[in-house]
Amino acid sequence: MSDDGAAADASPPTDREYAEWLDALAGGDGFALVCPDGHGSLPPRRVCPECGSTELSREPLREVGTVETYSVVHVPSPRFADDAPYATAVVDFGPTRLTGIVRDGDRGSDATPEVEIGDRVAVGVGERVTDGERLVVFRPVDGE
Repeated sequence: MSDDGAAADASPPTDREYAEWLDALAGGDGFALVCPDGHGSLPPRRVCPECGSTELSREPLREVGTVETYSVVHVPSPRFADDAPYATAVVDFGPTRLTGIVRDGDRGSDATPEVEIGDRVAVGVGERVTDGERLVVFRPVDGE
């Protein structure tokens, strides 16, 4: 039996790896897993979803991404009941895309987030209002 810390954390490896990725993102060290062909993905990947390569390296995530698409949710699932309305966006960060919630920092509880395709956003980690779970959060880049 190895002493790799797995016994101390009984969560499945994929949950641990995602939590570690969120920790890195929150600490300003966000990264993507990139294969030799330049395809990007996120942990807990072991194989490139595009080409099947097992040679994945950690590459720094760009500081700013571009909104590719979004959807504003007014009738949420129970896990997001107190967060609505909110916008879920898919943002291009170079070799990979991230999905997260758009927050502008000073919205009221009943205000619809303002977001448009092509907006430039920074990525970070926030919490759901409903239950405090961590999630990926996008915020508009200052001056844009």
